[in-house]
Amino acid sequence: GIGFLDHMLEQISRHGLFDLTIKAKGDLHIDAHHTVEDIGITLGQAFSKAMGDDRKGIRRYANAFVPLDEALSRVVIDISGRPGLEFDAQFTRARVGEFDVDLIHEFFQGFVNHANVTLHVDNIKGDNSHHQAETIFKAFGRALREAVEIDERVKGTPSTKGSL
Repeated sequence: GIGFLDHMLEQISRHGLFDLTIKAKGDLHIDAHHTVEDIGITLGQAFSKAMGDDRKGIRRYANAFVPLDEALSRVVIDISGRPGLEFDAQFTRARVGEFDVDLIHEFFQGFVNHANVTLHVDNIKGDNSHHQAETIFKAFGRALREAVEIDERVKGTPSTKGSL
């Protein structure tokens, strides 16, 4: 029921090569805040579960830069076992259609807290809030895909400590 968020989730799926089916029901009669946050939380939980406790063989670290016309974003991820979010995006408008762009931060905060990953999101430039957001979500999908890919050269858990 949140068209712009649906569009952004499609970017994660398409550019991350993840099959996503998300059904959410929320208190949209109030606003989209809880629904957006809950989708981030649930998606984070799903990724954490899919990676397993030991996260053996994954690449762990990844980054992606994605342009869209005048906008450019960078996302860097560490499947670290520790939640952390650094989010730097100065959107040029407060809303894209009916969607409050502040909720993008809430989505990613929910994701990192429940996927236990460290995520750096930087919108480097952009004049169009829609483009800014879209580059963030596309870059996130691409970085997440690379970080969770199995690399046959990685033996065991990708950590010198032996655990994440």
